[in-house]
Amino acid sequence: MAKKDYYEILGVSRDASQDEIKKAFRQLAKKYHPDKGGDPEKFKEVAEAYEVLSDPDKRAQYDRFGHVGPEQRFDFDLRDFRRAREAFEEFGFGSAWEDIFDMFFGEGLRTRTTRDRRRSRAQRGEDLEYRLRINLEDAAFGAQMKLTVPRSIACDVCRGTGVEPGSQRTRCPDCNGRGEIQYRQQTLLGSFVNIRTCGRCGGTGEIIENPCRRCRGSGRVKVESQLSVKIPPGVDTGSRLRLAGEGNAGLEGGPPGDLYITVEVRPHPIFRRQGDDIYIDLPIKFTQAVLGARVKVPTLYGEEELVIPAGTQSGETFKLAGKGIPHLQGWGKGDQYVTVKVQVPKGVSRKAQELLRQLEDEL
Repeated sequence: MAKKDYYEILGVSRDASQDEIKKAFRQLAKKYHPDKGGDPEKFKEVAEAYEVLSDPDKRAQYDRFGHVGPEQRFDFDLRDFRRAREAFEEFGFGSAWEDIFDMFFGEGLRTRTTRDRRRSRAQRGEDLEYRLRINLEDAAFGAQMKLTVPRSIACDVCRGTGVEPGSQRTRCPDCNGRGEIQYRQQTLLGSFVNIRTCGRCGGTGEIIENPCRRCRGSGRVKVESQLSVKIPPGVDTGSRLRLAGEGNAGLEGGPPGDLYITVEVRPHPIFRRQGDDIYIDLPIKFTQAVLGARVKVPTLYGEEELVIPAGTQSGETFKLAGKGIPHLQGWGKGDQYVTVKVQVPKGVSRKAQELLRQLEDEL
């Protein structure tokens, strides 16, 4: 195999600057461009030389060994010529690289064939968001809720096709069914073929001449859907529930989107929630705080008895284990914390005042 001298291929000295190397590449690329009657293999050779010499690491490796031969190879595919392609794009020639790619490797190796470029009509439906307000009890124990959700479903007349019954789609006359339109662009390197999506058919390659009268060609109609959703125990404000397939209908046979429900728990008149724990303020009498007592405490599960020790101070907190919110993930429940608030009596009678003064002397 003949050894390659990349400096010689580009016609530059071994101490050439990057600007000199880039300038030489542009000139030779224009000279050997296939559309200008140049040699495709020579063009590839020039691109290979530029790919090595424009990369400081590859150039240093190349300079060390001197030549590229069987004993030291840079394996290239035109698809790997990133720097050469960037040089094209810098001057607005990026689309031309695809044409050159086809000349070397054939259109079958490109990532998008004409058939692939044609946009599929089947599209997934949009996801929907719904905000659901529930009370604390439903959040704690779960509930089955009925929702009315505005959404789009497949048209019952055209069955989602958008075409009036008895009619059919026709080939787009602008792109001849390809879904794209080719046009030529003149550049410094010559004339190149560019591709854009057909504006008339939107890339599908087909148009609707007789749209459905009910959905006006969209394939979908808006309705108010009645849905049932199960609220699991333990949800909190911000929890999101997903109802698969309950979003908007897809287009042209595409799958429907999903419905996402965001939960908002209403404030409770008695209980305060922090995580899975419940907090409550409990007013008690002055005498109960001094002498101690057994009092009834409201919880989400009904009334519970709480022992107030003698001498309890206002603001002290007691725990009722397992009387909080069930854990959404896993077993168990939170706790309930009861903060007592000692009530000081108002409008005390004279007799009561005398007794309190006697009590004050005793204390």
